[in-house]
Amino acid sequence: MGANDSIRVAVIGAGHWGPNLIRSFDNPPASAVRTVVDRDGARLAQVRGRFPHIQVREEADQVFADKDVDAVVIATPTSTHYALVKAALAAGKHVLVEKPITTRGEEAAELTELAARAGRVLMVGHIFLFNQAVQRVRGYIEGGELGRLYYVSMVRTNLGPIRMDVNAAWDLMSHDISIANYWLGGQPESASALGGNWINAGIHDAVFATLSYPNGVMVNVHASWLNPRKARDITVAGDKRMLVFDDMSLLEPVRIYDKQVTDKTTKPAFVDSFASFRASVREGDITIPRITTGEPLRAECDHFIDCVKTGKTPVTGGREGAAIVRALEAIERSIRNKGRQEPVKQS
Repeated sequence: MGANDSIRVAVIGAGHWGPNLIRSFDNPPASAVRTVVDRDGARLAQVRGRFPHIQVREEADQVFADKDVDAVVIATPTSTHYALVKAALAAGKHVLVEKPITTRGEEAAELTELAARAGRVLMVGHIFLFNQAVQRVRGYIEGGELGRLYYVSMVRTNLGPIRMDVNAAWDLMSHDISIANYWLGGQPESASALGGNWINAGIHDAVFATLSYPNGVMVNVHASWLNPRKARDITVAGDKRMLVFDDMSLLEPVRIYDKQVTDKTTKPAFVDSFASFRASVREGDITIPRITTGEPLRAECDHFIDCVKTGKTPVTGGREGAAIVRALEAIERSIRNKGRQEPVKQS
């Protein structure tokens, strides 16, 4: 496939996120959406009204059999991902599937191997890895500007949307695990978690999890769709500097705090005032780097199209997607076992 060829795309799922994907991929000359699939006739009518040049279908099999479709984008409930991705790859299509790739690590590994054997691109929609602020933070960590990392604290909350197919960990925490794996260059070794469900029986609305990464780095994540405040906050604590990433701040998403404990070995004999306590820590400047606001979804879609055209390995490929699923599986086991620490299966 040549670099100048237009990639013909079918989007399966025109629900909550699907319209954004349709808009992003209907982007000549790089790519064009040929078909949109959804079983909801009202949604298809909306697609037809907004994009009259795009075909609409009710069954995915119709696009798998279409020789004029090069790539399939899947934005359906998580429980359907495995069967749809497998069928698309078997039909010779490149695939972008929304996160998480599957609900089982073994299935994710199987799909990764199937894509490799077929010579097709399999990419998972972990959109935050295409956020310029997230990429900048990774550079700070890899460059040693924060020093040795102690821990990462992550909060992802909002009031809704409430899912019926997966719990808050699979829906929301998958974002944070993808960011943590990206920043730390690996995957967690173990996980412990507690969850609570109040709205729909058996589906946890809030999950509190702690993940243990190599080199003693601890990652704590709070995910909830039952919270009055929308928050997308991450704090990274290192022995040289500390950093806060606030995805809700479009102008100043990253702040670097030149703060640290000045002496870890010398302990005062007697601390009898707030002033003397503060003397044991150093408070420096706050740096707010200028980060150009981009559109992560556009960057993600462009990356997928580039991988299809050039054969590059996606940043968020099946292997990376499978690692996140294995972490989520360990969190699920820990919730069932009332917070017991569970090992994360390694690839």
